[in-house]
Amino acid sequence: MKNFKAHILVVDDDDGIRNLVKQYLSQNDFLVTTAKNSEDAQKKTKIVKFDLIVLDIMMPGKTGLEFTHENKSKIDTPILLLTAKGESSERIEGLEVGADDYLSKPFEPKELILRIKNILNKTKLKVSKTRIYYSLSILLIILPVLFVKIYKKLLAWLKTVSYTHLRAHE
Repeated sequence: MKNFKAHILVVDDDDGIRNLVKQYLSQNDFLVTTAKNSEDAQKKTKIVKFDLIVLDIMMPGKTGLEFTHENKSKIDTPILLLTAKGESSERIEGLEVGADDYLSKPFEPKELILRIKNILNKTKLKVSKTRIYYSLSILLIILPVLFVKIYKKLLAWLKTVSYTHLRAHE
């Protein structure tokens, strides 16, 4: 059985960088969708639940920081910001608006892969805990309902058996 492939959205207005990142990620067994800007990314996140977004900060129109700020609470998807600027103020602002990590361009492809895997591992742990709690809460709802159904069937059966038993002794 093949392992689950994480689905990553790569958002960058530079075709060359976008395609290069897509190639790196695809070679490392990730499923990749690309978007040329924040508006394109917005449309795609409404249709698909991505496991992670790799997002350039400096884009025409809505910047990566604006996209992150506006959408982080809505989409609940980890975001790794990419930027040509390595200034600490921009990194801090990115983390303040909800980014999960930050990587300055140019970057080593291996570092990008490692950062993505680290974010996905942390996210997977959260998802696993959520699924466990969800499963337990479903059980707490279903078990009493099943118990009531079984109890009613048992009572109906006992009435039948008792009635039949009494009629046999008359």
